Amino acid sequence: MAFTLIDRAHWPRREYFDHYFDQVPCSYSMTTELDITPVRTAGRKLYPALLHALSLVVNRHPEFRTALDREDRLGVYDQLHPSYTVFHPDTETFSVLWTPFSPDWDTFLASYQRDQALYGSVHRFTGKPDVPENCFSVSMLPWETFQGFHLHLQQGHRYLLPIFTLGRYRQDGPRQLLPLAVQVHHAVCDGFHLCRFLEELREELAACGECPK
Repeated sequence: MAFTLIDRAHWPRREYFDHYFDQVPCSYSMTTELDITPVRTAGRKLYPALLHALSLVVNRHPEFRTALDREDRLGVYDQLHPSYTVFHPDTETFSVLWTPFSPDWDTFLASYQRDQALYGSVHRFTGKPDVPENCFSVSMLPWETFQGFHLHLQQGHRYLLPIFTLGRYRQDGPRQLLPLAVQVHHAVCDGFHLCRFLEELREELAACGECPK
């Protein structure tokens, strides 16, 4: 894991960061829908496919990998891994797992399945130990679709990494649409960056339909 420090004195985003981090601390969220029809048609497992697509685009752009490290230094991770929730029906609780990111789908899926086999039944908040610093958060609410979802982080003004929440998909004619809520920090991510992210995410999901089963 590499963490490249940002030289704030010569950073093109310095004014924007100072404004939305120090002067007017501001995070924001957006809820949209994703067409997961190609993923389902391709026969891919939905949750890992979504985790992989999110990871691909997160790791493509530095604004989604910018963070404060444990020493409170501002920098950019060279790579982020998805940290995600799994539900335990018997206790109605969940655990947080993480899987090493790989741009190769088969490699990532194998790692995901291994993590599920080893840690999926661990009834603790942190199901898989040794969580690295360079993780981003994903959760899923497969019981309900939604048009809006907002997190309220009491001290989240210093948390710069994105947070993703997925919901239950719904049928819309021939398409299957799934809600996605994204929370980002305005100090590092503007509306342009988020909209570009969503456009590229949709392209990745559409490409699933072109992959061999």
